[in-house]
Amino acid sequence: MTDDALRGDAERQCLAVAERLLRPETVTEALAAGAAGSLADGLPGTALLHARLAVLHPDFTSAAADHWTHAARQTPRDANHLGVFHAGAGLAASLIIGVPYLPDPASYATSTTRATHWLSAQAVALAEHHRAALVHGSVSTPWHIYDVITGLAGAGRVLLAAHQSGHAAAEPGLLAALTTLARLINQPAGSRPGWWLPADRHPAAVNAHPSGAATTGMAHGIAGPLALLAIGHQAGCTVPGQRDAITQAAAWLLRWRDERTGTWPPHITGDELDAGRADPPVGRADAWCYGIPGISRALTLAGQAGQESTTQDATRDALRALADRPGRWDVDGPTLCHGHAGVLRTAHAMHHPVLARQAATAVADAFDPTHRFCFAHVAGSTATDRPGFLTGAAGTALALAEHAAFPVSHDLHTAWDALLLLS
Repeated sequence: MTDDALRGDAERQCLAVAERLLRPETVTEALAAGAAGSLADGLPGTALLHARLAVLHPDFTSAAADHWTHAARQTPRDANHLGVFHAGAGLAASLIIGVPYLPDPASYATSTTRATHWLSAQAVALAEHHRAALVHGSVSTPWHIYDVITGLAGAGRVLLAAHQSGHAAAEPGLLAALTTLARLINQPAGSRPGWWLPADRHPAAVNAHPSGAATTGMAHGIAGPLALLAIGHQAGCTVPGQRDAITQAAAWLLRWRDERTGTWPPHITGDELDAGRADPPVGRADAWCYGIPGISRALTLAGQAGQESTTQDATRDALRALADRPGRWDVDGPTLCHGHAGVLRTAHAMHHPVLARQAATAVADAFDPTHRFCFAHVAGSTATDRPGFLTGAAGTALALAEHAAFPVSHDLHTAWDALLLLS
């Protein structure tokens, strides 16, 4: 298929998804109780899709407003989870990132200011809570403190976007996030990296190795904090130890790249840290969340921040290895987090047209209008219809919007893929 044909498919498929998601009730009816307020699965993510497309038609502008309004109603009043893919912080993140796409962003000035104040205060509180825990003897930093999905890496990136848009209230939370993440890397947990966790401190759903593990990937591993520290450095937002942390985290990831496969293990166990050698990678090794796309982008950003050509050369090699085996990627379905849309968006961010073409073809092939939202989430052999951002149709459509090269209304400080720490 030619590049023009792929772009045409991307345009049609993106709009088909957006049209099926116009009504917020369509989203809420497809989700379990409590999920509609989250950016990962619910209305903040679908609002973001409509905001991105607002330049094309007023119906999308209206839909974004409706989805944000319904998301606010679906968010518990006591929601205080910092994670930007959860309720509360997810709505704040969607507003901060999505409003600039609208034809009239000024109409949401009060909402985005309020969102920035709240998110910044949450980041400061979490950073202070963790600092106190370290003072009182804690020797590890859980995912919910540092990662992209639940912690300071994701919230910090949104606060950087707010700061660059002129929201002064973002600065305390942003600096708290950068300081905490730099300390995480620069102060190891004994002989372990600062983000290593013993088995009993991993989330309950994670089957952790008895010797514990240090996670590598963008979603829950050190690649997320590395990406934020590097992006912040390039934006002129710096704290003591930030440059050293970028250098150390990048060197650690390069050290643990598997030379046999060109990919990264999703985590390095305590035993493997001691032995200096890890087992071959398995499990979404080519997806944004744990694999080559996310980690390569983090390393590229680190290389740009430190003007390190060796780091950037290594990431180009990793992407080339991925492009050399189309159709044999360790991903699940067409979506952003686990699948081909995440590869597609990363390929564009990395200016890799061959990889972008391969990923766009895979996404286009997954389009099926008999599914409720045209793209199904795939996990193993099971396909489910999900509307949302991370593992649903809205995120897939957003990646297609960029491949179709839809215009934007204004010059933007921050694109939506900042939520994935790709920019």
